[in-house]
Amino acid sequence: MTRPAVEAPPIVELSHASVAFANEGATTSAVHDVSFSVREGEIFGIVGESGCGKSTLAQMLMGLLPGTAKVSGSLRYKGEELLGQSAEEWRRLRGNRMSLISQDPRAALDAVTPIGHQVAETIRAHRKVSRREARALAIAALADTGIGRAEERYGDPPHRFSGGMCQRVVIAAALANQPDLLIADEPTTALDVTIQAQILALLRGLRERSNMTVILITHDMGVIAQMCDRVGVMYAGELVEVANVQEIFTRPGHPYTEALFGAIPSARRHGQPLQTIPGQVPDLSKPLAGCRFKDRCRYRIEQCDQPPALAEISPSQAAACWKRGSFRSGGDRRD
Repeated sequence: MTRPAVEAPPIVELSHASVAFANEGATTSAVHDVSFSVREGEIFGIVGESGCGKSTLAQMLMGLLPGTAKVSGSLRYKGEELLGQSAEEWRRLRGNRMSLISQDPRAALDAVTPIGHQVAETIRAHRKVSRREARALAIAALADTGIGRAEERYGDPPHRFSGGMCQRVVIAAALANQPDLLIADEPTTALDVTIQAQILALLRGLRERSNMTVILITHDMGVIAQMCDRVGVMYAGELVEVANVQEIFTRPGHPYTEALFGAIPSARRHGQPLQTIPGQVPDLSKPLAGCRFKDRCRYRIEQCDQPPALAEISPSQAAACWKRGSFRSGGDRRD
């Protein structure tokens, strides 16, 4: 895989971003004080258990949070602050310079509208082209994402397509206007392993051909290993580790990251019980003190009652842990 140059400028910069939801007198802190940047041409992975805030973060990056969400911090795209922009400013950006692939392709498509019309509509929303030109561009986008006989199938509704082909249609719509940034939120969750591999290969190829920046959200460490240059690990709404893929797979810097690797089935541990992470994710609607992982962590010390900052372990790795790096063990975990 072609890697972006280290000196490539950041296309997205998130600084101390938080998202909270008020519900029946309680406030749920879905994302808390998250900071990271993504370079142009990079594939940056975000990984963590279900409910850790990954999808909320994706919705914030795309300006799709409901009006009940309280958002703070800073989100900059190519140096321009996006938080606080009007709905019209977001509309001009979304689907044009920034696009989203959602988890459920069938839910993302209108069930009664032909797939080609849906892709063409995305194009006409952002470009001054005729219907005929939009049709031609939509057919080309569908063909580029692997839809066979794209011109013939232009008028077919989504129910005539498999889940994998619907995902290709969603990707075609997301890429139709050649965005600089693609956010893929669990793009292979509902697909079988063969189709998963095809979709991931498609995303890799698109990045290599156009130097497109990708933020890939997943719970699958195998997908991270195949696809990403760097990865951020989220737990209970917080970013607990950021590192390049080689570093995090050989020497995880946070106990939660280490626990995630331990829970992956491995041929090297054949016949041994599958490891689990004891305890429960904390209730994010209640006040939390100190490290959010402390009640499940086997390395807990008295200092964990104070919140650790995300701090550098090496030039390519940082972790939010008072004992960061002291428990790291070697060994390639890509099996």
